[in-house]
Amino acid sequence: MRELILVLHDDAVRTRTNTPTPAPADDPILRLQQETQLLDGEFRVQCTTHPGELTISGIIQMCPACGARRDWLLICDRNQVTIRCRCARQWVERELGHADFEAMAGPGGEVYDSLQTAIQAAGYDGDFAGIYFA
Repeated sequence: MRELILVLHDDAVRTRTNTPTPAPADDPILRLQQETQLLDGEFRVQCTTHPGELTISGIIQMCPACGARRDWLLICDRNQVTIRCRCARQWVERELGHADFEAMAGPGGEVYDSLQTAIQAAGYDGDFAGIYFA
């Protein structure tokens, strides 16, 4: 065991032999493991629609392919959030995580056989490119 020396204010020195253990909620490694853990033993990808503008870090998101500024499909695969436009352009948004997705997604929803089936059912497969729904 290694001795740890802590230097405090006013040049006071105190020693201790073990480091404090963070609470599980404070430990980023444990939090990441919980977020990436499989749900009910199954692999699940969650999706939700976001009809309005999506502002991330003060910047309104815009589709690089067609210029759309609203009406998104957000796809959450463990802790990775992907934004998809109606024109079928899709990109990973590194500023968003699972907690951000949960804050935007409502409870409930439908279960689909695959992500592609869900994308088609929601109308984000490119067929409705340039169409905005109210």
